[in-house]
Parts: sequence; C-alpha cells; structure tokens
Amino acid sequence: MTTPPQPRLIFVTGTDTGVGKTLLTSLLLCHLRAAGCPALALKPFCSGSRRDAELLGALEDGELTLDDINPFFFEEPVAPLVAARKHRRSIRLSDVLHRIEAVASSQSALLKSKIQNPKSKMQPPVLLIEGSGGLLVPLAEDFAVSDLITSLPCEVFVVARNRLGTINHTLLTLKALNAVGRKSARRFAAPVKVVMMEPRVRDVSSTTNLRVLSELLAPVPVFTLDYLGANCRTPTAIRKASRQLKRMLSRILG
Repeated sequence: MTTPPQPRLIFVTGTDTGVGKTLLTSLLLCHLRAAGCPALALKPFCSGSRRDAELLGALEDGELTLDDINPFFFEEPVAPLVAARKHRRSIRLSDVLHRIEAVASSQSALLKSKIQNPKSKMQPPVLLIEGSGGLLVPLAEDFAVSDLITSLPCEVFVVARNRLGTINHTLLTLKALNAVGRKSARRFAAPVKVVMMEPRVRDVSSTTNLRVLSELLAPVPVFTLDYLGANCRTPTAIRKASRQLKRMLSRILG
C-alpha cells in the first residue's frame, strides 16, 4: 500500500510586522491551488484583528474553520506574549504544534483517499504557516517565532520591504535564523529564501537592495515581488495577482 507523502511545510516569517507576510502567503496559496495542489494556509497567532486569517480562509474556500486557521487570537494589537499575560492565558509550544499537526494530518488523510482512487491525480500537499511579526517575537512565556520554526520540518521564506534599511533588517534576521538553527541541532528542510516586497513609492535603495542582498546572502536566493496596489487584499484581487505573477511565484516555490 502506498504511503502518502507528508505535506511540504513552508513557514513565512518577516523582518518586521507589516512587511507583506500575509500577501505573500495568500499569493502562494492561490498559485498552488490553481495548479491543482491541495494547499492550505494557517496563521496560528493573530493580534488586534483576524482579517489576515479570514482572507486565508476565503482563499481556501472554507476548507478550514477560522479557529483551525487561527487558533490563538487576542483582541489587543500587541505581541502575543503581552496579550496572553493580560488575559492570564498560558500557551505551550506543544499546543501550537498540535494544531499545526492536526491540519497536516488531515491533508495526508485526504491524499491517502486519493491514492486509493486510481482515477485521482496525486500532488503532494503544501501547508503554509504564517508567523507573527518578526523572527524573535515572543509568542508565550518560553518560546518565540524562532522556536516554532525550529520545531517544525519546514522551509523558511523571509519577507522584507524593498526600501532603505532592509539590508540591515534582512541580514539580522538571517543571522538570527542561522543561530537558532545551529542551537537546535537541526537543519531546515530546504534553503531559506528571501522575498522583498516592492513599496508603492521606491526610494534610491530600492534599485540596489536586490543586488546587494543577493551578493551578501549567497547562496540564499533573493526575489522581489511587484507592488500590487492599495486594494490588493481581497480574494478577487489576490487570485488575479497570483495569475499575473505565476512565473515568479513558481520560481519562489522552486
């Protein structure tokens, strides 16, 4: 009996908050699903609003509940640790991993049912996991985003802004990522990738950041995604953009 492959896990983190993690996650999700891949996306932690998780849910056509996509939500727009302390809520790393693994297991079960049907085309599933803020954001008393990453057999996509300051922010993030990887005595499932999101208005550094970061981070691949407009965060706009960016999204996914 053929054993279905485990989902490919891709963790989307960033150099900061508001850099475009949800946008990239959404574009990748649409691109994969349009290609027939059974892809899903999670955002385990949300603070202040669940709009990001609701967008992912809409793009998944309701295959997961909002609580599946975003099991840990706080109304205050602050770091999850700060909000959890206010509500006297204790969250363990094992709790988060359990919620992620439950979705991954459901993907494997669905694929297993397709394997048993000879008329079904089989594509390994992909599970996208969007982090909160940057790599060192504390999620609870004893773990941060970096600890969640190193507890998963995942690839890591780092999202950055293509503007002045991004070289420093990106190098710091990659340095921290390498440090926690060595400390955990494990290697990531695939090379880390950096994706820079183009701003509405480019500054002088926007023309050189790609070249400089590609040089300093080699062999880590660095990509850029065009600015998609102020109204790009609707399911319709995301689906349209994913078609337009099909070639670049394929390159990012490798």
